[in-house]
Amino acid sequence: MPRPLRASLLRLSLAGVAGVVLVVTYTTFRIWQQGQVDEAGRPVDAIVVLGAAHYGNVASPVFAARLDHAVELWLQGDAPWLIVTGGREPGDMLAEADVARNYAEDRGVPATAILAEETGRDTAESLRNVAAIMSAHGLRSALFVSDRTHMLRVLRVASDLGIAAYGSPTPTSPADADPSARLEATLHEIGALGWYLVSGR
Repeated sequence: MPRPLRASLLRLSLAGVAGVVLVVTYTTFRIWQQGQVDEAGRPVDAIVVLGAAHYGNVASPVFAARLDHAVELWLQGDAPWLIVTGGREPGDMLAEADVARNYAEDRGVPATAILAEETGRDTAESLRNVAAIMSAHGLRSALFVSDRTHMLRVLRVASDLGIAAYGSPTPTSPADADPSARLEATLHEIGALGWYLVSGR
């Protein structure tokens, strides 16, 4: 291969690597930045809590932290509706939304104030279902509750679905308190955001 062509290919490769590094760095910053923003207190139509793992009818520590925060927001009057989300994984007897509904009711949220999205298997699918539920009930705005690293993607997808979306990340999530878990979650979000922007899924 001629030396000028080799040099051009090397420069092109370095530029590509630099571009990837810049995109990853910026995305990491935006994930961190959005995770620091708490928009609780503004009037919205619903509080939406994103599902997570559970064991039987017992919410995992990450799920419980999300639910505790969402229930607290509902009890202090941030919205008239609480929307719980999440379907079943293979082998589950209950959907994530079923566990969330039971958890919220046990802590003072009446069944008449809870709407459930029970079939979503990932963030985008759950939020599409949430958008349909909100539309059916004439709801336009929502305060979304999840972990800090998850908030950027949740709000992006919700906004793309036409929801006036705000975020209130749970301040007590074990996934955010453990540096290794937070790094793993951040890497997952970088990949998931990239896939969503490319595929819409």
